[in-house]
Amino acid sequence: MKQRILIFIIATVALSGAGCKKYLDYQPQGALSASGLTSPTAVDGLATAAYAGIANDWWDAPITSNWEWGSIRSDDAYKGGGGLNDQQQMDKYEQFYLVNSSNNGAGDFGFPGAWIRAYGAISRCNAALRALNNLTDAQFPKRTIRIGEMHFLRGHMFFLLKVLFRNIPWFDENATNDQIVKIANTMSNDSLWQKIEGDFQTAINDLPVTQPGEPGRANKMSAKAYLAKALLYHAYTQDGHYNVTGVDAGKLQQVVSLTNDVINSGIYSLNTDFAYNFLDGHDNGPESIFAIQYSINDGTAIGGRLSMSTSLNYFAGAPQYGCCAFHIPSQNLVNAFKTDNNGLPEFNTFNTLGQEMKDSIDFRTNGVDPRIDHTVGIAGHPFKYSAAVPYEHSWERDNGDYGGFGTMKELQLATCACFKKLGPFYGTSVNMDVIRYDDVLLMQAEAQIQLGNPMAALPLINQIRARAANISPLVKRLDGTNPSNYRIGLYKPGVNITWDQPTAFLALQWERRLEFAMEGYRFFDLVRWGMADKVLNNYFSIEKIRHPFLLNAQFTKGVHEYFPIPQEQIVFTNGLYTQNNGY
Repeated sequence: MKQRILIFIIATVALSGAGCKKYLDYQPQGALSASGLTSPTAVDGLATAAYAGIANDWWDAPITSNWEWGSIRSDDAYKGGGGLNDQQQMDKYEQFYLVNSSNNGAGDFGFPGAWIRAYGAISRCNAALRALNNLTDAQFPKRTIRIGEMHFLRGHMFFLLKVLFRNIPWFDENATNDQIVKIANTMSNDSLWQKIEGDFQTAINDLPVTQPGEPGRANKMSAKAYLAKALLYHAYTQDGHYNVTGVDAGKLQQVVSLTNDVINSGIYSLNTDFAYNFLDGHDNGPESIFAIQYSINDGTAIGGRLSMSTSLNYFAGAPQYGCCAFHIPSQNLVNAFKTDNNGLPEFNTFNTLGQEMKDSIDFRTNGVDPRIDHTVGIAGHPFKYSAAVPYEHSWERDNGDYGGFGTMKELQLATCACFKKLGPFYGTSVNMDVIRYDDVLLMQAEAQIQLGNPMAALPLINQIRARAANISPLVKRLDGTNPSNYRIGLYKPGVNITWDQPTAFLALQWERRLEFAMEGYRFFDLVRWGMADKVLNNYFSIEKIRHPFLLNAQFTKGVHEYFPIPQEQIVFTNGLYTQNNGY
């Protein structure tokens, strides 16, 4: 297991400058001081270390995958694991009993750990920027490019902190350690978004359109895609209690312009097979706009730069694994894949009690969106595109509370060359996509709908559905048949749907849910749209009948849209930070 230390934002990594003796008890092996690295080669190494910082992750407080923050806090998934007390902090997140207690997880565990890791990555970006600013272009010809990359990475980490905590301290490379500990978390919501957007705009200005031979580096198009994402979130104006009070048309127009630039660049496209987004051998493909890069057996101490943020989610009972069966698809999500006779979602009736899809026969008698067999482990269906390895209920660790289905997108087969066992956990070398082309298409579709142009969104949404309708041969059984009754259609106004603005927005919401199911998007989408309380409390009202452990689950509007500021950080700053509403 990792050595654990409790650290603050100015001391989270050895490259971040001066430490704080109260929270940093030792000097890690191999640590370097950024102040001693001045040659172009050494400074370039600092920039590389910043890339490593956004991937320094573990399942206990992930900053690469949002499954703990955006999936189990939504109607997509149950916590899973070996019972309610197994990783109990996640049970608190899932059921939203966080009021008056901000220490549900502490140190580098749970959401306080995500705070520490994210600010650690930001510290690396700032250390690299300070060093880059001390060089000239003549000394280091790629200096401006690296500066753009550091702004991109810093923006990425501040974006994560913003959607998790909302009210955060922001600082750049010019702030000294003494100044950082005096920066409160009271910057206005608008100003914080503008700071984050400013990082991405700087990246756009400084970066080339592509970086041939270096697919892991940010480029101008990935920066435009991420700026569009930040602007889309910022466009939904919130009051002090997180109510959405309006949608900013000017920002939405910028989203349309930026996503058009990405779409029209000709660099990216949808993968022909949806499966390729989740399989080894397809890293940095045409759909991947920016991804965190991983490797295996590359000479590092633990078997490579492995992705470990989802390592709890393998199955305890499966013969090829051994632990731990977290992140289980909800019955609500499974039902959401049902389609009507036209192949369209059953928007109003999908979740009717007594009409659940549970057994294998249910998936053959109901029409279903094909993406279900890329997303959900279903008894008797090929698991992770291997017809020889059907999913079994016996793999479910706590069948009584969480049983029925299994997660799949983030997992890899134990026979994959990308897979490695580390003690009781599992890592892979498969990249973690941060932004894909399908997200860019749906960001523009959302902006067009909110601007009153639903017809402009139609071909974008239908492009996603047409790809889903291209049935992957990888999901078939050994006999070549489909395990489910795939039935999916395009939206055809006046034929199978009335395509007005409200209906188009509902279709957009549905498309985002199915396309990104179990990828950690869902909760943040609901908060952005101002509908988390309604959707989640409706979800609990039915789901607690199916799963009594959710009997007391309740989302409180104006509180649970964001995590509390970690109490240890408030204590460390002598009360400088203001706690979020309701905690």
